[in-house]
Amino acid sequence: MSSHTRTDSRFRRTAKASAVAVLAATALTGCAEEAKLGWMPTERGTTDNADLILDLWVGSWIAALAVGLLTWALMLWCMIAYRRRKNEAGYPRQVAYHAPLEVFYTIVPIAMIVSLFFFTERTQSEITERHDDPDTVVQVYGKQWAWDFNYLSDDVWDTGIQGHLDGEEGVPDRVPTLYLPSNSEVELQVTSRDVIHSFWVPAFLEKADMFPGRTNYISITTGREGEFYGKCAEFCGEYHSEMLFNVAVVDQAEYDAHIQSLRDAGQTGALGEEYSRDSYPGAEDQHSETAFN
Repeated sequence: MSSHTRTDSRFRRTAKASAVAVLAATALTGCAEEAKLGWMPTERGTTDNADLILDLWVGSWIAALAVGLLTWALMLWCMIAYRRRKNEAGYPRQVAYHAPLEVFYTIVPIAMIVSLFFFTERTQSEITERHDDPDTVVQVYGKQWAWDFNYLSDDVWDTGIQGHLDGEEGVPDRVPTLYLPSNSEVELQVTSRDVIHSFWVPAFLEKADMFPGRTNYISITTGREGEFYGKCAEFCGEYHSEMLFNVAVVDQAEYDAHIQSLRDAGQTGALGEEYSRDSYPGAEDQHSETAFN
């Protein structure tokens, strides 16, 4: 058997195996509900920012797929058009120039990169822009290994912890829940009481790092009602995995009832910096002595 025949045989086997793999992957992913959203853990209407991110994600995948199909088609065409013919000997021409085609290959990638940068920067600017006068402002403190929620707009606070911090399975009923009214402009002011944490609600498709002594902001417009899980996304110590919380997006009446229940429980005001790790007297002097030692 000639080397040409063996090469053609290997190529056909590889092509068949690749086709089967692609069809199988398409069939399997097509059965999943998540495939409708491009494998994203949310659906449209959760928040305005989530919709923006979904649009950017899907658009990027469409562009990438178009480039991939074009590239694969050109590769296949080259393999067929410039394959070694029967009775041919020697090497084909190794160097060739086509100035218009080379200019095209240069301009198109640059245009694609500029377009991707433009749409990404526009989406990021819209996501990070703060509301001028949000309906609800909540200050979120992350701490080892729990959460404090100060509802600044309503002058009440809430707190909670998910597990017993002993490595045992957590108690779902004890997971702290952040309540937000639906169809409202919300600003979350996130910060930390001790080490670096990260506020992450997968269904919102965005997260914000939480640093001691610094405040970051998440500005969203809530959409559909529902309960969504959240977690700390920055490794923060031994019980990082138990630093969980829920987000309940409810109608205005239910939100008001929850706020009133906190008032009735005497949880008015806010849990401030006095509960942070470095808020005790002499903390700065101790840090200075440690640094010099």
